[in-house]
Amino acid sequence: MENKTEFKKELGLLNATSLVAGSMIGSGIFIVTSIMARDIGGAGWILLAWVLTGLLTLAAALSYGELAGMMPKAGGQYVYIQRAYGKMLSFLYGWTVFTVVQTGVIAAVAVAFTKYTAIFFPVLSENLLEIGSYKIQYQQLLAIFSIVILTIINNQGVKSGKNLQFVFTAAKLIALFALIIFGLYVGLQSDTLANNFTDMWTASKTTVVDGVTKTEILTGFAIIGMLGFTMINSLFSSDAWNNITFIAGEIKEPQKNIPKSLFLGTLIVTVIYLLANLAYFSLLPLEGNPLSEDFIGQGIKYANEDRLGASAASVIFGNAGVFIMAALIMVSTFGCNSGLILAGGRLFYAMSKDGLFFKSAGKLNKNQVPETALWMQCIWASVLCLSGKYGDLLTYATFANLLFYILTIYGIFILRKKEPDTPRPYKAFGYPFVPSLYIVLITIISVILLIYDTKNTGLGLFIVLLGIPVYYLTQKKSV
Repeated sequence: MENKTEFKKELGLLNATSLVAGSMIGSGIFIVTSIMARDIGGAGWILLAWVLTGLLTLAAALSYGELAGMMPKAGGQYVYIQRAYGKMLSFLYGWTVFTVVQTGVIAAVAVAFTKYTAIFFPVLSENLLEIGSYKIQYQQLLAIFSIVILTIINNQGVKSGKNLQFVFTAAKLIALFALIIFGLYVGLQSDTLANNFTDMWTASKTTVVDGVTKTEILTGFAIIGMLGFTMINSLFSSDAWNNITFIAGEIKEPQKNIPKSLFLGTLIVTVIYLLANLAYFSLLPLEGNPLSEDFIGQGIKYANEDRLGASAASVIFGNAGVFIMAALIMVSTFGCNSGLILAGGRLFYAMSKDGLFFKSAGKLNKNQVPETALWMQCIWASVLCLSGKYGDLLTYATFANLLFYILTIYGIFILRKKEPDTPRPYKAFGYPFVPSLYIVLITIISVILLIYDTKNTGLGLFIVLLGIPVYYLTQKKSV
């Protein structure tokens, strides 16, 4: 049988926008506001972090549109980096995406999926194996199983992945709209929102150890530092928007549809996230008691296992709301991972074609999808499910990704000089001011993260740098 060597162009603007939004909306919006509340305290600072995240994400998406229009090829960001900087940096990007970014986010979202599944099946929270301080829970095994199932589905062809993605994106949007509409309707009948906005700019850092709560008031530069630090949570929740560029080879009229889908998808999600947080602040008090057994008593800061979406739903619908929201969040995270798995394999396929990844990853199966690349991604993401907690996976995956966002957007400046005559169907919005501002702000946030969470961000940086000797070893072998 003849080997398929080209992707099918199956995805239109609606599907592309669905993939952008679907990849972005996963677990974070239902969890991380609780973490952010403990980090920085005041409702004003939390909302500011979400607003800044939305503006930064939109700025990046509008900048990427220029590169996507110039280079509508499978592999997306990997291709952009190679064109601007050469093979080594593009390999480092692909290496980082495989070892920590794409696979790390897939693992984190799968772990979040099982967090909410445990509401229905509490046994999932129990330990299967315990060796010293290392534990394996049933949750982690379910996370791996979900990744395997989605890999099988995505191996059936882009049409199967496309349809699944559209259904799950629609479901998660319904869940969020229900949370927002009912949450604001119920919440605004009380004075919870007004109380949360009293002293909304008082910043504080809260830690809980063995049930003992310690709160430290933040002032001056400590507020700026903690704002930058806690934004890793909102940035993670808004990440993966660039996945659409990985599958450019399967999008109809990619020069037009990729820039449009990047803008529309990121704008839709940014607005939804801000409204969802307003719903949280309308339904639950910011402060609470970590020892309380009811959701209102726990408040936003101490939501049970940070499952804030479930806590908010319980206020709207009573005890049944916990299960309703848990089910919808399970759909949301499952759908998010479907999009991430679909897109990631295309990047490793593009790397293989350049001789920078396993040769077998550069082949398409009878359904015209890179089956081997998808299974390699599946195996490593499964290993990561066993390696760390949700928060750890979130931090080192997002930090490593931020470094390459900076490089990629700076690549616009390089290519404007190197290739002034190359056709650009779309030009970066607000160039050079908007891309420059993005680079400066993300650099500041990255430095803050290195200072405040040296362990996890340092691990992310180490993995990136480890790619340098790996690159030279692989190139030496291929000579």
